[in-house]
Amino acid sequence: MLEFLQFPCRTDNFGMLIHDPASGLTASVDAPEEAPIRAQLAARGWRLTHLFITHHHGDHVEALAPLKAATGCTVIGPAAEADRITGLDVHVKGGFRFLFGNHAVDVIDAAGHTLGQIAYHLPGAKRLFAADCLFSLGCGRIIEGTPEMMFASLERLASLSGETLLHCGHEYTLANGRFALTVDPDNAALQARLAEAERRVATGAATLPVTLAQEKATNPFLRAGDPAIRAHLGMTDADDLAVFTELRRRKDKFKG
Repeated sequence: MLEFLQFPCRTDNFGMLIHDPASGLTASVDAPEEAPIRAQLAARGWRLTHLFITHHHGDHVEALAPLKAATGCTVIGPAAEADRITGLDVHVKGGFRFLFGNHAVDVIDAAGHTLGQIAYHLPGAKRLFAADCLFSLGCGRIIEGTPEMMFASLERLASLSGETLLHCGHEYTLANGRFALTVDPDNAALQARLAEAERRVATGAATLPVTLAQEKATNPFLRAGDPAIRAHLGMTDADDLAVFTELRRRKDKFKG
């Protein structure tokens, strides 16, 4: 059975290690900061064998070079961003599957935040590593792509089993939840999730992982078809993409 270890990196990034006791393999999902990753590896006696890179932004690849130099790990990452990520050994894209030990890892196209971002799904363990595409109660800012790209990516991720545990690249739940309440104020499940997130953060605990079922019930960016959200936006007759685009526009301007 795989072991999963989540820990803070940088200001608000998550570090994530996946360890396979049967094979001795250990992967880091992205490489946000060298020191915390190496400290967690050393504390457990794990040897880093793989990096699963999601996209080219500096806060996800900063530690790639030193970790690879120190460990000789195999670096897997998005083929579409190979020209922007130095050190990739294996290029993958949406629809690819590879093995980590005896465990399948599915690659999902998650473009929108960047043009080539990918997510990693471990179906056997029911874990999704969505990086900066799908966040707890939110979604990534559309920097390089288009609303159409991001909307399609979110639909792909949301199509996974509701039991799937979501891991994200950043701890953004509180800010996302405050925005979500402005467009979905009467959602009791959302209110409860935000209250729980506030309690967890106050005690120094992380708000993740969370199930996709919880996200589908509370994340406005996965609920463009919801009548209450549409009514609140004054977009009852709009298509889902238009509603999603308006949600993202409002979140970009949100100061709460």
